[in-house]
Amino acid sequence: QVQLVESGGALVQPGGSLRLSCAASGNIFSIYGMAWYRQAPGKQRELVAVISGGGSTNYADSVRGRFTISKDKGKRMMYLQMNNLKPEDTAVYYCNRERIPLPWGQGTQVTVSS
Repeated sequence: QVQLVESGGALVQPGGSLRLSCAASGNIFSIYGMAWYRQAPGKQRELVAVISGGGSTNYADSVRGRFTISKDKGKRMMYLQMNNLKPEDTAVYYCNRERIPLPWGQGTQVTVSS
């Protein structure tokens, strides 16, 4: 089974930026749609951004214009560039296959606070 490892989360002030990374043990990015999800305390996990096997992207309304999803098939990596961060973005962020997930990784904590 493919393993997923997220990294790059940190404590950041409102208006700041972070880049999250997702490493996969297989070259799944060239075949499947992939996504970033997040889960805040007391809330359900939500879809944040999607990138298709062909490279097209889509975003949740709450992050559109601030976040950018991308991938590097050769490096087996996916990224989420997050700009103009808001306190509402505070959550554990996960990467996974779109719609039908693989086993979840550990996630990476993003905390936006002044």
